[in-house]
Amino acid sequence: MKFILLKGKKSFLKIFILGYNRLMKRILLTIEYDGSAYSGWQKQPNIKTIQGEIERAIYQSIGQQVEVFGSGRTDAGVHALNQKAHFDLLVPVPISKLSDILNNVLPDDIVIKEAQEVDSSFHARFSVHKKCYRYKIYNSSQKNAFLATRVGYERKELDIEKMKQASKLLEGQHDFKGFCSSNTIVENFVRTIYYIDIIKEGDFIKIDVCGNGFLYNMVRIIVGTLVDYSLGKLSLEDINYALKYGDRAKAGKTMSPYGLYLKDVIY
Repeated sequence: MKFILLKGKKSFLKIFILGYNRLMKRILLTIEYDGSAYSGWQKQPNIKTIQGEIERAIYQSIGQQVEVFGSGRTDAGVHALNQKAHFDLLVPVPISKLSDILNNVLPDDIVIKEAQEVDSSFHARFSVHKKCYRYKIYNSSQKNAFLATRVGYERKELDIEKMKQASKLLEGQHDFKGFCSSNTIVENFVRTIYYIDIIKEGDFIKIDVCGNGFLYNMVRIIVGTLVDYSLGKLSLEDINYALKYGDRAKAGKTMSPYGLYLKDVIY
């Protein structure tokens, strides 16, 4: 810490602030987790959450009490391949060792894949340009017990070409009021979907949805709409109506949280 001689009553405060700013490092974490045993990302009193576990691990291993800011909240049961979060570090810990330090105390279903120093102006949530989610469907006449909390399940055979056809209606900029939970409280429902990719691999269907932001349950409802259209429960006219008039009843079902993965966050 570099001390600078300052005159006046606020000298000690100015010295403290200068020293604090020089020591503080903003750390960006890349996190992988299985969310099936957690009540979502956001910390809540007396409830097991991803944010709560990471903050506890930082305190236990480093001794600094911090608030970890995620790129966004994932719901109960939702997983992440590359969730992003930041916090401010004051303790002089080698950044190259930080992932190992935290992983030694974190539960096995939460892993810090990378820790890196970023500029102090960076914010894990407000600096986001794009988010990409992946939804996995196990499409088979027989359930699989080992996949119960890892995929969404659909017993009837799905038509991939029909799902791709419906997905094209949802790409681009739209008002997605009809494709979010009815209790979503926001002023603006307009979002942009850059692409929806659908791939079938054996009994598994992977649906990647990338956009500039998402409303509450939006990805799960988009996937449910594609599934219901494939099964003949919805028409293309229904989907267009839901987009045009914000009618939730004309969109598809809300898929299980267990099939949803936060795949990438792009800054």
